[in-house]
Amino acid sequence: MPSLDLIGSSPKFRALLEVVERVSPADFTVLIQGETGTGKEVVARCIHAASPRRQNRFVALNCAAIPAALLESDLFGHERGAFTGAVAQNMGRFQRADRGTLFLDEIGELPLELQPKLLRVLQEKEFERLGSGRTHHADVRVIAATNQDLERMVKERKFRADLYYRLNVFTITLPPLRERAEDIPALVEYFVQMFSREMGKRIETIPSEVMEVLKLHDWPGNIRELENVIKRAVIMSTGPVLRSTLHELKRLPGQTSPTAKRTLAEAEREHIVGVLRDTRWVLGGGNGAAARLGIPRTTLVYRMRKLGIAREQGSKSFRGRLSGLPDLPTDLCDGQKQSHLAGAEESIKLAFPQVGRA
Repeated sequence: MPSLDLIGSSPKFRALLEVVERVSPADFTVLIQGETGTGKEVVARCIHAASPRRQNRFVALNCAAIPAALLESDLFGHERGAFTGAVAQNMGRFQRADRGTLFLDEIGELPLELQPKLLRVLQEKEFERLGSGRTHHADVRVIAATNQDLERMVKERKFRADLYYRLNVFTITLPPLRERAEDIPALVEYFVQMFSREMGKRIETIPSEVMEVLKLHDWPGNIRELENVIKRAVIMSTGPVLRSTLHELKRLPGQTSPTAKRTLAEAEREHIVGVLRDTRWVLGGGNGAAARLGIPRTTLVYRMRKLGIAREQGSKSFRGRLSGLPDLPTDLCDGQKQSHLAGAEESIKLAFPQVGRA
């Protein structure tokens, strides 16, 4: 995810800011824990930026992204000819981060055979490159991060206890996004502005109904998931109003209670009804409800059927009715003969063959 300042105002977020402020000047190892996508690297960068080492490098390494056979070389470097393919000397991450900060993401994925070497660097601040007996020194502050339970891994002998206690000098646990929903509006506005600038667009309005559903979603992917949803919404937006992406918000089984699921469905229904009222219940066309929602017309008809949305009493925008479907909108009925209505009904029956006549 792109670098961003820490954004939010919820109680849990303010508590996090206080911890970051206290730990940044203290030059010792920090362990950041949290679910995937909660912004562990962002917090690590903020700690570095507020530390006495801020004038020097911040070097990041994802331990899960490098094959185990190459990870030692990536960390400590190698000499020319140290192994097949080593055609030149390589400076490792520790040497590049000298007098700065090294961020080791997914530290729980570090192979057991490399853990004693990392422990030595943390304790003695020295290491050897692969293929060399020469000792190098590195003054590096290490910030590690994980979404795993390292204490449990220690008990299962999947992670060295001595390394765990050396890393766990100070621990920061990041709250998942669902526990600080008050911060979602500020994050949404940040991402909308950022992606609008990148794409040369000008989006000035985020519909309140969209924001409410975004606040109700569980966000199993946390801030990274929110970022991707907003990026797609900005891509699909053609005017000053952010297009709805409510149909993309899928819940993972077992993550929420039935009450929470009903709440999301109710919010979606309310949003769709609000757009239908704004468009006088016209579904298709450039100014219709489907275009406003950013979804195909057939998808809107399906969502209306599933959510039980039908013509409101007193509305004159519908004429006629198809069995098993909401009232047919005016863009299919006004000024049309009965034969055209029958043709429209046949088209919808082809799209939804399970729908029959009353």
